[in-house]
This record gives sequence, C-alpha cells and structure tokens, in this order.
Amino acid sequence: MGIPGLTGFVEESGAFLTELRLRDTKLVIDGSSLYHRLCFASALDFRRGGDYGPFAAAVGDFFGSLRACRVAPFVVLDGGRGADDRKLPTLRGRAAERLRAAHGLSRGDGGCLVPLLTREAFVQALGRLGVPFVQCFAEADREIAGLANRWGCPVLSLDSDFCVFDLAGGYCPLSHFQWQSLCAAEGAQGCYVPARCFFVEKFCRHFSRLNRSLLPLFAVMSGNDYVDLAALEVFFSTVRLPRGCGAGKRGKHARLQGLLRWLAQFAEPTEAVDSVLQCLKKHQREEIRELLCASMEDYTPSDVNLEDFFQNGKYECEAARKADLPQWVLDALAKGKLAPFISDALILRSTFLHVQVENMQRPSAHSTALPIRQVIYGLLLKVSQNAEAASPGKQTNELPVVCEFDRLQKTLKKTFVQAASLPTDFCDDHFPLDKLMKVPMSCRQMLLLKTLGVKMSFLESIPSHLQLPVAVTCYWICCSEPKVKLHQLKALLLMIVSGELHRITNDPDPTVVRAEGDSIAYNEFLKWKEKKLQNTGFDLDAAHSFCQWQCCLQMGLYLNQLLCTPLCEPDLTRLYNGTLVHRLHQELKSTPSVENLFSSSPKMTQLYQVLLSTVESTVSPDFFQEITKTKSEFCKKKKASSKKKKAIRCAVPETQYLCNVNRFASLGVDD
Repeated sequence: MGIPGLTGFVEESGAFLTELRLRDTKLVIDGSSLYHRLCFASALDFRRGGDYGPFAAAVGDFFGSLRACRVAPFVVLDGGRGADDRKLPTLRGRAAERLRAAHGLSRGDGGCLVPLLTREAFVQALGRLGVPFVQCFAEADREIAGLANRWGCPVLSLDSDFCVFDLAGGYCPLSHFQWQSLCAAEGAQGCYVPARCFFVEKFCRHFSRLNRSLLPLFAVMSGNDYVDLAALEVFFSTVRLPRGCGAGKRGKHARLQGLLRWLAQFAEPTEAVDSVLQCLKKHQREEIRELLCASMEDYTPSDVNLEDFFQNGKYECEAARKADLPQWVLDALAKGKLAPFISDALILRSTFLHVQVENMQRPSAHSTALPIRQVIYGLLLKVSQNAEAASPGKQTNELPVVCEFDRLQKTLKKTFVQAASLPTDFCDDHFPLDKLMKVPMSCRQMLLLKTLGVKMSFLESIPSHLQLPVAVTCYWICCSEPKVKLHQLKALLLMIVSGELHRITNDPDPTVVRAEGDSIAYNEFLKWKEKKLQNTGFDLDAAHSFCQWQCCLQMGLYLNQLLCTPLCEPDLTRLYNGTLVHRLHQELKSTPSVENLFSSSPKMTQLYQVLLSTVESTVSPDFFQEITKTKSEFCKKKKASSKKKKAIRCAVPETQYLCNVNRFASLGVDD
C-alpha cells in the first residue's frame, strides 16, 4: 500500500517522527491496516486457514487499551473497487503475490497470508465491541483524511499515502503505536499509548522548506497504487536530481530524496509539472499532464461527511449516487452488512476470489462454492437482465456474466461465469433488487436453503446460530471434489462443538446456567490441547478440503446477508480454528476415541451427535465408505487416467468447465 520506499525512508531517518502520548482524543483508524496488523501479530501458523478466536481476542485487547486511555476510535474500512476500477492492475499484482505466498506455505516455506474470513471476523468483532465503523463506497484514504481534519485528530494506519495528505492531527504509523505497553502519567491525567506521529510540516521543513502542496506530485512521480508511469523514467534519466544527505542510508532512498529536493525549487505544482513535461516527447505531454493532475487529486481530502454517518447513520457520496444502486444496498454497504464483493459484482461485474493455502494441483477451493456465487450474481444482476436481452445482437434468454479472478493451478486467471436463473418469485417484476427486502422471509429462506441443498426440517433440531454453518457443511459434503472424508467431517464438527463449549463456559452473562459437566469437559479439553502432538506434519489434502469449507461458508454468509439474513449470522471467532481442526483430524486418524472428547458434558455430546446425524442424513449411507480396489484394477485406472490427462493437455485448453455439478457452469478462461 502507498508509495514504494517511503515508509522505509521515514522509518530509517528517525527525523520525521514526533513522540506522542495518545489519550483523551478521537482517533480515525484505517480498518484495513489494523486488521492486517493484528492478524499477522496474533497468528502463529498461516498454513491451516486461520485461528479467528485469537485474532478476535487481539482486536478486543486493542480497543480495550484505547478505552483505558479514553481514546475514542472511529474505524473506516475500504469498500469496493469503485466504478472506475483504477486499481485493477495493482490488485491483480497483489493477488499474484498472495498466490505465490500461498504456494510457498503449502510447500512448508515461511511467509504470511491473511486467512479468508479475517475481514468478516473483524467486522463482527467491531460490532460486538460497539466500536463505531463505516465501510466506504470505494477506497477509504481520502475519506479518512477528510474526517481526521474535520476533527483535528490523528490517523492510525500503516499506509505511506498518509505521509502525503496534509493532516492537522498527524499520521501515527501502526508500527510505532505501542498499545500493548500503556504508560501511566503523573497526577490525574491517567494512562496513555506511547506513539510516534508524522507531520507533513516537519517533513517539508527538512527538504529546504518544500511547499506541502507539491507532495501529491512527489507521490505520483514516485509511483503509487494508482499510477506506474513508465514514461517518467525518461524524466529520471534526463534530470540530474540533487544528492540526498543526512536522512536514510546512503543510496538506498536516493531517488526519493533527490526528487524531494528537486521539487523544493518550485513554488507550486503547476510550475513543477511544466518542468517535468519538458523532458518528455511533445506528443506525450498533454496526456501525461492530465494523468498527473488527475492522480494528484487522490491526495485531496474527501468532502464526504463521515461525521454525519457516525452521528446520524447517513452515508452519502457522489460515486455512490452515480452508481444508481438501491438505497437499502447503499445503507447495508456503509454499515458493513454487505461485503465489497457484492458491490464489485453489482457495479463492475467482476470479483476477486482470495487464494488460501491449498493443493495447487487441484482446482481452486473456490470452485466448490461456484453455484452459490451464481445465485448471488443472479440476485444482483437480474434487475438489468431484460434491458440486456432487448439490446441488439443479444439473445432473449441470455443471462448476465461476471468476470472472476481466481487461480488456475499456480497462475491467476480470469474466468467468465453465468449468473443463475432464479425461481419465478425472484425473477418477475414484483421483486427487483430494490424491493428484495419486501420478499416474504419464508421465500428468502427457501432460496437460501435451496441453494445449499437443505430443507428447513433438517435444521430444526440445530441451535439457530448454527443453522447456517450446518447447512453450509451439508452443501460442502455434497459438492466437494475430491469427496470429503469422514475424519474431516468429524474434526470440523468437533471444532464447532468446542466453540460452543467455550461460549457457554466463558459467557459473562450471570443469568446463563452452566452445568457442572460443561466446566469439567472444558477443562479436559484445555488439558488435551496442551498435550504435544506426536505427528505435527501438514496434511495438504485435508487443508484443501477445509479451504473448500471456508469458501462455501464465505459465500453462504454473503448470500444470507444479501437475502437480509433469513438465518442467524454465526460468530466466526467460535466457528473456525484452523490449528484445532487440523489437530483433531490428525488424531482422529490414529486415536478414534478423540471423538469422545466432550463426553463429560451430556449437552455437548448430544450437540455433536445431532450435528453429525444431520449432516450424514443428506448423503447416502455408504457415502463415507472407502472403496478398496485390487492392484490390477488400480493400475488399469491409473493408466487410463494418465492417457486422459495427456489427451486433455494436447487438446485446446482455452475453455474449461470448472464445475460439472451445476447447469450454469460453462466458463470461459482467459489470462
């Protein structure tokens, strides 16, 4: 994020940061930076799909520290990509980086990768903690800067773009925000968070009193998330930049320092832009001028009034108005009740599917959830279906198409997916997207459950807050390829039961009655967790299967949210723990008695049995039986499979069918 090299330059110099004792103030927080920082700080193992409980605990501790110092936090999250989609090349590059990191982790290399549902777990944690937050319509930086200047308070982030915005209260890098080391002050002032703060004025003073209005031009010329101007290399090779001195290691940040000192000779940006253009070919100048000036606008604080949102719940911005989305959708996006995935699909007809640590030789884990996504696309895009069908050259029965960016083995590819055609109740003129909330709850619930292949009668014995994850698990069992193994299912359900046991035994509500058996079972579970595993190996096939489950859960959550939650939204922090589910799976293979882990609690034992019987009832009785083959049968099958693969490689691979379970899954693949 931000300007390449600038964070390192600021960190190494030490001259641009001011000591700050943060207390008794408002604080505008870049939500994306914060959840990435807390995720990487709280995770010990990035290979097993995320431990959302420890992550949520870190989020709680962070805001607890702010509360102790009487700091009022306001979290601002990025939204979708925006109608102009200017960051698409940058986002594709980042997706490719994540794919390389995931592949490295799958082979046992080091590295970090944000687990799939981290953002959703963060939003849920903010809601539970009562922390005010807003999800912007697109990129949040300008709106963060606008709100901070309105209040005169600092911005907390880890994005060097905030070194360019002229922020009255300064920019506090998360790397210097010591929220875990609160200090007590003398007298009645109370404790504070030791921090360091960047101020534009101090930075500009260091470079011959550089005019701060030139910093946006500096950012654009240095390259940011929006601009990578190869044409400016001619400028850098032509102009002799002043040599930097004093700040930073010699030579490491020479271009940044030289550019800042070169810009210091100009009184204002227009004069500097004219000088830059003199180095370029004449036919390039006007185009580059327009691009530079437009990109510099990205560092002007937004006029969106986020204060109005935090006071009255009203979010208004010009880009959202131009998108012409239903008001309830705009409100739900701003309140984080719909994910940016939804706005990207609706506005751009394009989405990114984030890679996990999975088996790269197999189809993407997201392919299992394709039919759910197709229903989401059908709900979002049916409003314009009639208009498209009526346009010249279109067939009347043509369905809308969405471009998905996902992996194909170890490469990022874009795939075109047809939206699903929906039941009549949702397709006729009575219920376009703007009236989706008026569809009877029973109809919305029916569509959700029909998509997941489950009847409500199957779920009646399940606690309401677990009905959605159980329905998703039934879908996962039926649609996953390769087939889910019984040990994997049992490990997943035992993990869910452990989350329930944790919820019951740690619930602060004094009215909740705790059975003695629950406390005994929980203590036994904690002792079991403390034991060291004999085999700590990483089962990539099991990891792939659990990745598929998370993909199905993510899209199940999104569909449930889009249908205005006909089922309760589950608490992700108690629903998935990658380290635990992998350990349970490992031990179930060697020690089947682990299935009786919660036998001291009749309530938890019954819950486990109900969950298992509910899921098993959706498949045939012999579904989990291992089919044993003779050696000759195995060799014949292997030989035939090898020939088939060779034939497929020799055939033209431009078109692939990534899901043969669903009738809408004819997909074209492109780079």
